[in-house]
Amino acid sequence: MEIDRAALAAFLRRRRELLQPEDVGLPRGPRRRTVGLRREEVAELCHMSTDYYARLERERGPQPSESMIASMAQGLHLSLDERDHLFRLAGHTPPVRGTGAVGEHISPGLLRVLDRLADTPAEVVTELGETLRQTPLGVALTGDTTGFAGPARSIGYRWFTDPGTRALYEPADHAFLSRMFASGLREVAALRGPGSRASHYAELLLARSDEFRDLWDRHEVGIRPHHVKRFVHPEVGPLELNCQTLLDPDQSHRLVVYTAVPGSESHERLRLLAVIGPRALR
Repeated sequence: MEIDRAALAAFLRRRRELLQPEDVGLPRGPRRRTVGLRREEVAELCHMSTDYYARLERERGPQPSESMIASMAQGLHLSLDERDHLFRLAGHTPPVRGTGAVGEHISPGLLRVLDRLADTPAEVVTELGETLRQTPLGVALTGDTTGFAGPARSIGYRWFTDPGTRALYEPADHAFLSRMFASGLREVAALRGPGSRASHYAELLLARSDEFRDLWDRHEVGIRPHHVKRFVHPEVGPLELNCQTLLDPDQSHRLVVYTAVPGSESHERLRLLAVIGPRALR
């Protein structure tokens, strides 16, 4: 496939003009005259330079890579159909989707909800517990969990291979969480089948963790998270947070939101965490 520079440029311009600052969690200034978003705002959302993005809108510059197109599709809050169209315009085959294919493109609706939760710990995760996006307070609560690579992207994998992962959780809950992660991985591996990422993670853990092997041999399934999660934060101390989950069935993504009971000690500590900010776990 060849890149269609004119159509790509027109599509990018149109999508940029249709987006408003509030659609992507940006403030709208009182003197704003731009129709839609500015190029520099889109470039920041897409994690690229303003010059590079501007050249694409002007039908110039090198052909974007697949990873760059995926980043632009996410930054522009495209639907899956729009994302696939963008891939084709850029001369690439769209990612496989459908039954058994789990992607990492967050739906526009889920992103809109997340963008409105700036004052709340929240994250979008895959069915394997791989964090795709966090709110600032989410980063302050658990650290930036989007930067891991390979199997370590999955909290279930890190739970059995990185002792530091457990330090953030109430020690009395560790045994239950171990069972939950093993159970969840077994269910996803059965759903996605041999050769899936879930099956690969299970094979790696069977080779690395005695605890995981013991739990895997139990063949437990259906162990669900508690509605209240107990954290031990290094800066603000113990936190008991209610956990609400919104599911996107098309992509098997979950928006996880953490809240505290008003007036509780955890509520006050969460307010303090908002003041400390993401630097708390750096």
